[in-house]
Formats: sequence, structure tokens, C-alpha cells
Amino acid sequence: MNSDQLQGKWKQMKGSVKEHWGKLTDDDLDVIDGKHDQLVGKIQERYGIARDAAKKQVDEWNEVTKHEPEADQPMRKVG
Repeated sequence: MNSDQLQGKWKQMKGSVKEHWGKLTDDDLDVIDGKHDQLVGKIQERYGIARDAAKKQVDEWNEVTKHEPEADQPMRKVG
């Protein structure tokens, strides 16, 4: 998911971000507003980690979430 996609789907993704990075506040999520650099910066700030480490976490999260079913799409029945 690129930065434009993240920003476009931010309202849907906020719950996943909050679940993954529980130290982020609702105010943080409002400030981030789907901006990749803001997300990386807030994770760096809240968790006290290097920017590269925060960016790696966000990139890995992006890889996982881009393979999840769309929130507005019905899930396919498996089996």
C-alpha cells in the first residue's frame, strides 16, 4: 500500500494501526491522518525507537494489510 492508498483508506485503517501500535493515541491518529511519514514519526516518538526501525515496522505492516480483504468488500467463503 503506497502513501496515497494509506491516506485514502485512513478511516478504515485507523483501527488496525491502533491495534498494532497501542501506544498511539486517538489524537496521534488524527494528526497522522493517513500520512506515511507522520505515522513513522509518531511510532518513533511513542516507542523511543530509531526512525529506520519505525519505518521498517510500518513497511511490514503495509505488506500484511495489503493482503487482507478490503473492509468494504464481502469476504469470500473458504472451503
